[in-house]
Amino acid sequence: MSSTAIPKRNALRRNPTTESSVPSSEAASPLDSPRQSPSSTSLSSMGSDQENSKMLDTYGNEFKIPDFTIKQIRDAIPAHCFHRSAITSLYYVFRDFAILGSIFYLFHNYVTPETVPFMPARVALWTLYTIVQGLVGTGVWVLAHECGHQAFSPSKVLNDTVGWVCHSLLLVPYFSWKISHGKHHKATGNIARDMVFVPKTRQEYATRVGKTIHQLSELMEDTPILTASNLLLQQLFGWPMYLLINVTGHNNHSKQPEGRGVGKANGWFGGVNHFNPSSPLYEAKDAKLIALSDLGLFLTGSLLYFIGSTYGWINLLVWYGIPYLWVNHWLVAITFLQHTDPTLPHYQPEVWNFARGAAATIDRDFGFVGRHIFHGIIETHVLHHYVSNIPFYNADEASEAIKGVMGEHYRTEAQTGWTGFFKAMWTSARVCQWVEPTEGAKGESQGVLFYRNTNGVGVRPAKI
Repeated sequence: MSSTAIPKRNALRRNPTTESSVPSSEAASPLDSPRQSPSSTSLSSMGSDQENSKMLDTYGNEFKIPDFTIKQIRDAIPAHCFHRSAITSLYYVFRDFAILGSIFYLFHNYVTPETVPFMPARVALWTLYTIVQGLVGTGVWVLAHECGHQAFSPSKVLNDTVGWVCHSLLLVPYFSWKISHGKHHKATGNIARDMVFVPKTRQEYATRVGKTIHQLSELMEDTPILTASNLLLQQLFGWPMYLLINVTGHNNHSKQPEGRGVGKANGWFGGVNHFNPSSPLYEAKDAKLIALSDLGLFLTGSLLYFIGSTYGWINLLVWYGIPYLWVNHWLVAITFLQHTDPTLPHYQPEVWNFARGAAATIDRDFGFVGRHIFHGIIETHVLHHYVSNIPFYNADEASEAIKGVMGEHYRTEAQTGWTGFFKAMWTSARVCQWVEPTEGAKGESQGVLFYRNTNGVGVRPAKI
């Protein structure tokens, strides 16, 4: 598999024209050619519309729609990769909780005014505590995520019991999340139906900044301070806002099959959230599960109130509150970068299908933490969108198996290392502002959308 890393100079290449052709692979220097497109070739032609209407990703690389099937993907995966072991999965749950408990015991007993009299040192050590507990807590979240996909064990009862306990302890409404997350998997990359990090269209972005759609190509670029501020707000509040007002999910609730979405919209008091059984995110049959999710939150909230009132609210903030915010940060960062990249397409409903949408994700790398604390959720996400019930400890082998089927449509930035994860956050925040078709697109190509921006990076926005 050839690299899909962004050459540094190319990552900042500004405003190629849509008429220019992609230089050949025989360019004198890799820095003289565009970033190698993960989808620069297709397994077969998709028809004359695609051949005559070039689709360009943000960096100007030509894109062709993938045409492999889900059956080809599944057939390529060794049968033993589908095996789920309750014992193995429970081991990881007990391991992670043992780490959380051991770290708390060590700090609670040995990082005290008596043992560490220098206050700045204690502050530094307890800050380290919150960071480490946040990392391990994210691993627990990922294991509950395995439960939600029935990848934890062959027993649905065990899966949902462990998932409900683990997520409730992290103030996550397990069944509510499980249902909406399942809908995300069924519609990944579908601009009208996806439930997670749905990009803004040109019209939506223009409305947000108070401009008309034809003015976007004339706007001045955002300042780095504005980008950093937006990124900080996303990381601090993205997860609770998703649960409370579905902030990054689709807003087409009027099409809810039971009619529960009529007159409801994302936003405060819009009637769309993960806690109300009558929310249009769910159907009437889900009501008991939503209530059970809320019960889990109530029990955890009651326990936290007891701890705070008994041992002090500042202690509760340090022991649980700040690590909880770290968990939220990592969840948003991971999900954002799984579905946001300058090379990723999104599809209009009439062009979308499951195989195409599942390929519109990307694998990254987070080093030791990603592999051993986050249980590989960053490194094997493409495979996860094709077959979500494969347990994480078999996902590496399965990922290797499907690369032969996906070919250049498999996207990865694993070669950039864990530092590339943070660089990608900044790049995506600057570059991926809204999606639109490639200028001049015809036929099916009009339904394939790519990120554009006002910051002068990559292909210019279409002139309207």
